[in-house]
Amino acid sequence: MARERLRIGCGCGFWGDSAAGPAQLVRHGDIDVLVLDYLSEITLSLLARARAKRPELGYTTDFVTEVMRPLAKDIAARRIRVIANAGGVNPRACRDALRKVLAEAGVPLSVGVVHGDDIAPELEDLRRSGVRDLESGGELPVHVASANAYLGAFPIAQALGQGADIVVTGRCADSALALGALVHAFGWGAEDWDRLALGSLAGHIIECGPQATGGIYTDWRSVAAGWDDMGYPIVECTPDGGFTVTKPPNTGGRVSSSTVAEQITYEVHDPAQYVLPDVVCDFSEVRLQDLGADRVRVSGARGLPATPYYKASLTYADGYRCTATLMIVGAEAAQRAQYVADAILNRSRRLMAERQLGDFRATSVEILGAESMYGPHARTAATREVILKIAVAHGEESALEIFAREIFPSATSMAQGITGFAGGRPAVQPIVRLASCLVPKSRVHPRVEVQDAHGLHVSTVAEVRTGAVAAAPPEAAPVRRPAPVLTLSGPRVSVPLLWLAHGRSGDKGDSANVSVLARRAEFVPLLGEQLTAERVRGYLVHLVAGEVERYEWPGLTGWNFVLRRALGGGGVASLRYDPQGKSYAQILMDMPVEVPEAWLASGGPLEGTA
Repeated sequence: MARERLRIGCGCGFWGDSAAGPAQLVRHGDIDVLVLDYLSEITLSLLARARAKRPELGYTTDFVTEVMRPLAKDIAARRIRVIANAGGVNPRACRDALRKVLAEAGVPLSVGVVHGDDIAPELEDLRRSGVRDLESGGELPVHVASANAYLGAFPIAQALGQGADIVVTGRCADSALALGALVHAFGWGAEDWDRLALGSLAGHIIECGPQATGGIYTDWRSVAAGWDDMGYPIVECTPDGGFTVTKPPNTGGRVSSSTVAEQITYEVHDPAQYVLPDVVCDFSEVRLQDLGADRVRVSGARGLPATPYYKASLTYADGYRCTATLMIVGAEAAQRAQYVADAILNRSRRLMAERQLGDFRATSVEILGAESMYGPHARTAATREVILKIAVAHGEESALEIFAREIFPSATSMAQGITGFAGGRPAVQPIVRLASCLVPKSRVHPRVEVQDAHGLHVSTVAEVRTGAVAAAPPEAAPVRRPAPVLTLSGPRVSVPLLWLAHGRSGDKGDSANVSVLARRAEFVPLLGEQLTAERVRGYLVHLVAGEVERYEWPGLTGWNFVLRRALGGGGVASLRYDPQGKSYAQILMDMPVEVPEAWLASGGPLEGTA
């Protein structure tokens, strides 16, 4: 008999997430499927380095030791299926390590592997055929640490269909972990585009763990009391693609339309054209309905046919970096910190020149505590305690060793009040950069292997087949009731954007996105008039080197701003203290907007906000 619902919980949003998440969901979440998302582009490069040193590594060992070892018996007893991209660049090694743990626990669970995402053998042919970097338009790097296509959900569904209790993948779209479970459970086919879009949205909402349940939420005071035991997200899905977001009972956090809306916008560019391996999603008219008791119903996603390409991410080495931090205390702390930074850099340059090592490729000085991230909008020039961060890049490791040795001498030769040396001399680390490209799907060959407790082994080519499920009936167009009209006339006063909106920021490579979601629908006309792409870029010009694009998001009563060349290279290629734009939404929320003075008066929409 066909399933009527499937409950999927995500217990991990990144490599290093708390092991408390999977345990909470397995033991208290009443889930059918546990998904675990470990991979980022940089994580893959780190795993590739680990495999180069030891061929049996290259996967996220935490999955085996911190999740499956303690939870294997509970997972088996509750008949929970597990899907994780913990395979990294060595899924088979992850499977082998996992099978040892399962054997030790006496748990006869079968393990499936999805691989074939490694496109390194194809790179030379791709270069010759003219494939270029998506961001820069330049040639693909010659020597790469990792090169992986984002696979989709159907190989995962195939592994489940072949009897796998646990599916380990390499690189795939983050949302594909949940979508694969839905495709298998409900028999969705490759042309069930609306269902695939809704299932992808469900996966997207939960893929970062408690970010959907109040983590990194703008209105932090409403959830802060539960931070020590945050609930991890669960989506309760039905065969028509609809789903409800919730979390285990009696856990911290909050599931509301606003917490879910912020997560929907996370790391999305154009909400009407969100390209995934299995479907192109239109999230622009997504609708959220608060059901109470930490339950939000999600609907309105639309699907379009998938493109003939996989996106692929390549990581490659590009020199070295070194970051040092010092505390400086006392009057004029920020000014003294700048002088210290200049002196250390100048001394290092002189010593490097004496050894004919050349200048730094790049430097970054940020004075933390003096609102360096706010640039011209900073307000704390008189602070008496700051952290000086100096980061540098160079092609030669030996040059940065000189810089690292010149940090501590500042304690006796520069400003009084310098401290913070207990951590030792700063380490020199390799820079890993990211490139992206599109690869024809015909050049990528996903594979599925399922191995049961007795060692039986099956290996097949994963094929995407159209299922027997009929296309979902189209949902009615959203009924938009006219928002109450607020007066825009009369004298105006300046208030922070935060009073009228909330939002979230995320990253993709060297680009950042910042969503701005109106707190009330009737604020949209005023905000739409003032929040132009040009004005947002002007406010963040000290952070953004490229263009800013604005996308309408009517379903969530807001906008999404994409900031190009805004992260100093992004990831570990960036010298900034915030290389992922995590702070950008909060910075933008302080931007002044002009509102009618009457809005702050008694009975006005902003009454009592100040």
